[in-house]
Amino acid sequence: MKQLDKAFNITPEVVNEEPKPVVREKPDRLTKDDVSKDYDYTRGNLYSIIEKGQEAIDGILELAQETEQPRAYEVAGQLIKSVSDATDKLMDLQKKLKDVNEEDKKSPTNVTNALFVGSTAELAKMIKQENLKKE
Repeated sequence: MKQLDKAFNITPEVVNEEPKPVVREKPDRLTKDDVSKDYDYTRGNLYSIIEKGQEAIDGILELAQETEQPRAYEVAGQLIKSVSDATDKLMDLQKKLKDVNEEDKKSPTNVTNALFVGSTAELAKMIKQENLKKE
């Protein structure tokens, strides 16, 4: 080390730094706006991938027909599969968004914990009275 210090014409100095504690921040809860932004971003990317994949398929199929090389056809098949997978992901994205929206609708608006203490005959009588009130 001393030879390097001499070669670079520097003097070594020791720096003692206190380690700073790492503070983990809790991420905010996802809002509908966040979900919507993520959906739009992902959907746009998938559309872009599908369109570029279609262009690549057209090009590689043209090349495969001109050269009649098996490798070109193999690459074309792989590209077709990749584009097909991207379209499946697009459909899955639609389904996931629908599921998220349905979850929001299904969440209970108010929850009550009720406990009935009594016999089954009393419970049946109470239910019958409630049904008569509704009619």
